[in-house]
Amino acid sequence: MLASLTFLTPLGGLVGLAVALPLAAYFLGARRVARVRSALGLDKSARARKWAFVAALVAVPLLLALVAMQPEWQTSQPRRIRADAQAYVVIDTSRSMLAAPRPGAPTRLARAKADAIVIRDALPDVATGLGNMTDRVLPNLLPSPDEKAFADTVRQAIGIERPPPANADVIATTLDALASIPRGGTFSPSAHRRAIVVLTDGESRSFDAATVADALRKGPPTKLVLVRVGGLREAVFRPDGKSEAAYRPDPASGAALASLASATGGSVYGERQAGAAARAVRNALGSGPTVRPGLEPHTRALGRFFAVLALLPLALVLWRRNLRRTS
Repeated sequence: MLASLTFLTPLGGLVGLAVALPLAAYFLGARRVARVRSALGLDKSARARKWAFVAALVAVPLLLALVAMQPEWQTSQPRRIRADAQAYVVIDTSRSMLAAPRPGAPTRLARAKADAIVIRDALPDVATGLGNMTDRVLPNLLPSPDEKAFADTVRQAIGIERPPPANADVIATTLDALASIPRGGTFSPSAHRRAIVVLTDGESRSFDAATVADALRKGPPTKLVLVRVGGLREAVFRPDGKSEAAYRPDPASGAALASLASATGGSVYGERQAGAAARAVRNALGSGPTVRPGLEPHTRALGRFFAVLALLPLALVLWRRNLRRTS
């Protein structure tokens, strides 16, 4: 295991220098007072308390300077991933994914993105890619063992109609587009076990489920796992909180996903069943040989620990100040 301590904002240490001069002046003055007290034979315990107070006074800005520098403890450990299996997560980015149960509530897209990360995190030893779908599936990330890269791509690259559909129709999504994934070079040739997870509201133009099923059967068979996001009581809300009259949830969306799952031998889960969807992927991929692609990085931010630690000397400083006021 490799380990290192890094600082994201090392210039934050200037916070400590800002208080260095007044503290140095206070320290020199305290030394003179200590010498006088020693020469006069005054109470040594009082001197000890004085130095404890000075140490606490110095510790507070130093610890806060460390907080400002944003220290991180980084470790890297070897990891193993499946050599024979890959997964691909597809998120529907059509405009209907803007729907939400009420103004200000998370949209279907926001919930789908959260579920996608949950599913990816449940497959740590499976290289997993990411794509977005409207009337075609476009890749955002090829199957990768890097979970952080997946999460960052979900958060930063996935957005409504980003890019827009090729055809300007009222309903942009077509589930026929899923047939392009197996033949599009998405999976590595060594991935003999494959799974596709689709997070969608199911509101699609008419499609041929048999065509999708045939595409998934060709070559290495591909398991299809569908996660339905959204419901019939949702609407697309404008910034003023009013719903868009042009949008109405499609009551046939659930049946459309069920027919696709039936034709492909796949399964359908609700948006609150991300864990179950991940288990379905795991079961479909089974077990197999693994390889070691490299080191897996882990980062732990230490700033909050130094911030909590700074409270201890700060409490001593405030206690001494209040003690002087009451004596």
